[in-house]
Amino acid sequence: MTTRHDCLGLDARDELAPLRDLFDLPDGTIYLDGNSLGALPRATAARVQQVAAAEWGRDLIKSWNTAGWIDLPQRIGDKIALLLGAGPGELIVADSTSVNLFKALSAALDLAQRDTPGRQRIVSERFNFPTDLYIAESLARQRGFELVLADADEIPALIDDRLAVLMLTHVNYRTGRMHRMEETNLAVHAAGALVVWDLAHSAGAVPVNLKGSGPRAGAADFAVGCGYKYLNGGPGAPAFVWMHPTIAARMDAEQLWQPLSGWLGHAAPFMFTPDYHPAAGIARFVCGTPPVLSLAALECGVDTMLAAEAHGGQPALRRKSIALTELFIALVEARCAGHGLALQTPRDAAQRGSQASFARADGGYAIMQALIARGVIGDFRAPDLLRFGFTPLYTRFVDVWDAVEHLVQVLQTGEWQQARFNQRAAVT
Repeated sequence: MTTRHDCLGLDARDELAPLRDLFDLPDGTIYLDGNSLGALPRATAARVQQVAAAEWGRDLIKSWNTAGWIDLPQRIGDKIALLLGAGPGELIVADSTSVNLFKALSAALDLAQRDTPGRQRIVSERFNFPTDLYIAESLARQRGFELVLADADEIPALIDDRLAVLMLTHVNYRTGRMHRMEETNLAVHAAGALVVWDLAHSAGAVPVNLKGSGPRAGAADFAVGCGYKYLNGGPGAPAFVWMHPTIAARMDAEQLWQPLSGWLGHAAPFMFTPDYHPAAGIARFVCGTPPVLSLAALECGVDTMLAAEAHGGQPALRRKSIALTELFIALVEARCAGHGLALQTPRDAAQRGSQASFARADGGYAIMQALIARGVIGDFRAPDLLRFGFTPLYTRFVDVWDAVEHLVQVLQTGEWQQARFNQRAAVT
């Protein structure tokens, strides 16, 4: 079995190890929750202070021009696009993931109704993230569509001539199971339908190629994602939205709107005309005024991802992600055997994102709270999942070993049964 000394050796040879210094990580904390909220980049506080004190405080409204505030959604969008196989001008930062999903799914339904008016079915995964399902449910009711939910293994059978739009999260938030994106795109397009991807647990965590490796049929149609998980943009960071260039060209040609036709998505917002004319391409997906302070923080987070390019880039991040999750799974199953933990994450690395989830029939929440009290931060997802995220930029192999050692002690001593660990907080 791997020892702590072995893990220290892996860290000494880790090509990504220097990137940990880009983050302000608290002493005595093992942070395994980057899949919910990324750690704070060292550059962020100073950058936000600069924006607040100098650009806002001194230059005031001039900074929309002099500091380039108005260009932030596209500038940061172009940086995120580099991580997702997209091109410049194709992806924009705006609003939240939920709002962007509403826009993207609405646009996809508009296109589906034009091209295949007899199709009235939206399909998604039963255990997709709730906000995605709620947005889809709302749109289905408004538009007279049928929302069909299925287990992941049942999805292929539902890609047929009744399907209008398939909406999936690339990496499932509960289990970490990862869909095969290009294979799914090909099947959906062969059936004459469209696909919308949520990349909340993918962007910055696993390699993504939105345009596929070959013909247009293997590419995605729309994608959304958040900025506060693996992109390290800070709590509530703005999200992003993308559409394929061929769809963008069609929306331009047919003057198709997205449903939240806000002033900054206008072709000429500072003409202040009373009627709406959508901006070209992805720019029409901007709605209201950009949140400049949050965008400044997000850019620092995205820059930490781009810094990995000098240390092996996305392939190195993926190799380390797989190694971290495999080590964690192996250690938990070997050292915590007999304590009721059941792996929910795929063993096959090709089907796994950058997390590991274990179910336990009772006490899961309290076990996680006991770990957090010891400085090992993961999270709990009802009804029974202990969830651990591994961010290759700053998670070390020795962190994995130490986290499992704490878990062993919590389970063997029954520490989790203490009353203080069984009192539910508002956020789990």
